[in-house]
Amino acid sequence: MKNIGFLSFGHWSPSPHSQTRSASDVLLQSIDLAVAAEELGADGAYYRVHHFANQLASPFPLLAAVGAKTSKIEIGTGVIDMRYENPFYMAEDAGSADLISGGRLQLGVSRGSPEQVIEGYRHFGYQPAEGGDGGDMARDHTRVFLDLLEGKGFAEPNPSPMFPNPPGLLRLEPHSEGLRQRIWWGAGTRATAEWTARQGMNLMSSTLLSEDTGVPFHELQAEQIERFRKTWSDEGHTFEPRVSVSRSIFPIVNDVDRAYFGRESGSGDQVGYIDGGKARFGKTYAGTPDKLIEDLAKDEAIAAADTLLLTIPNQLGVEYCAHVLESVLTHVAPELGWR
Repeated sequence: MKNIGFLSFGHWSPSPHSQTRSASDVLLQSIDLAVAAEELGADGAYYRVHHFANQLASPFPLLAAVGAKTSKIEIGTGVIDMRYENPFYMAEDAGSADLISGGRLQLGVSRGSPEQVIEGYRHFGYQPAEGGDGGDMARDHTRVFLDLLEGKGFAEPNPSPMFPNPPGLLRLEPHSEGLRQRIWWGAGTRATAEWTARQGMNLMSSTLLSEDTGVPFHELQAEQIERFRKTWSDEGHTFEPRVSVSRSIFPIVNDVDRAYFGRESGSGDQVGYIDGGKARFGKTYAGTPDKLIEDLAKDEAIAAADTLLLTIPNQLGVEYCAHVLESVLTHVAPELGWR
C-alpha cells in the first residue's frame, strides 16, 4: 500500500492553450483539484512554491483554503524555499493552516531550486551570514522553525500585558501539536538525505537529483533512501519516518492521452547541469496501463518509498488532471499492490 497524491507546479500562462491564464485561475483550480482528488480516493494534494514566477508562491492561504474545503486528504508543499522564510511568522502560519485542516498538513521545505532572479531572498530582507551561502541560511532558518514547532516557551512575558498571560515563558500561537513530525526536507543528494535524517525530518525526493554516479535515476534515488533510513535508525528518533518520491506517470487510455503524452512513451533519464553541478533527471512514464505496470514494477525508489506524488500538468485544467489521477488509481495502482 502507498499514499498516492498529486504535485502541482502551479503554472499559469496567457496562452490560449492554457486552462490557467492567471494567478486566480491557478489558485481556484488548485482547490478544486484537491476536492476532486479526495473524491477519487487520492491521499495527498501537494503544491510547489516559487518566487518571482508565474507559479504558486506563498503557500499558506492556499493550504488553509484546501483544508477548509476537504476533510481527509493530506495537504502539503514540495517544497518551500527556506531562504525566503521568516521561521517565526512561518510557524504561526503553519500552525493556523494545520489547525484549519484538522492536522493534515505535510510541509516539504528545502534550500529551494534555481531562482528566476539573482539572490531573490535578499529582496525579502534575508542574506547569508558572513562566510555562509544561501544553503546555509536555509538550513539555519529550518532549524529555528523546527525548534518553534516543538511548542516550548521562549519569550519573556510583559509584566503589564494587554491580556493576562499564562505562567512562564510564552510560545508562538496558534500551536498545532504533532506538526513537528510532519515536516519533510527536499533532499537532492545522498549526503543531504543523511542530514535530513539527523534533523528528524521526513525525506522528500523528486524527479531530480543534483548528483550523478552513472547509474539509472531510480537506483541512485533508492540508494539515497537507503542511506536516509540507516541514518535515521542510527539517530534513534522516536517516530517512524516517511519517504516520498515524485514521478510523471501518464496512463494512455484514450485518444486525448495519446495526443498529449504518446511521444513520451520512449522517455529515458537525462543528465544535465544545475547551478554549475551535474544532475540526473528521472524519466517520464507514459504508455498503456499494462506497459506502465511492467515498467513501474522495476522502479526501485518507488518500491522503497511509502508515498508517491504524481506530477500533474496543471495547465491542462482540473478535469484532465483528475482524469490522470483516476487512471493511475484505477488502472495501475491496484496491479502494483499500491491499492
